[in-house]
Amino acid sequence: MAWLILGIAVVTEIIWALSLKWAATVGTWQASAVPVVLSFVNMALLALAMRDIPAGTAYAIWTGLGAVGVIIGGMILFGDRVSPVQAAFMALVVVGVVGTKLTAAS
Repeated sequence: MAWLILGIAVVTEIIWALSLKWAATVGTWQASAVPVVLSFVNMALLALAMRDIPAGTAYAIWTGLGAVGVIIGGMILFGDRVSPVQAAFMALVVVGVVGTKLTAAS
């Protein structure tokens, strides 16, 4: 169950980070409230996952997949560009996350 919660935390992290850029472009207080609320949800989910997953493992997976997800989301939603070399390094992050998960104790 902790791994599922961590997966939801990763998705929330991606949405949170993308909502920061969206809120900056909209510029209303309502739009600014979205990332604030998501940050609380995000941290609560990460903390809940860390009850059963070592902190370093959970945090490495959360940040790694979050970063890759934000890059992909930025490409889709905001037209951000990624070079082939950047894409290769993103793939290395994913390989690292998979290796971390496969060798995790819990």
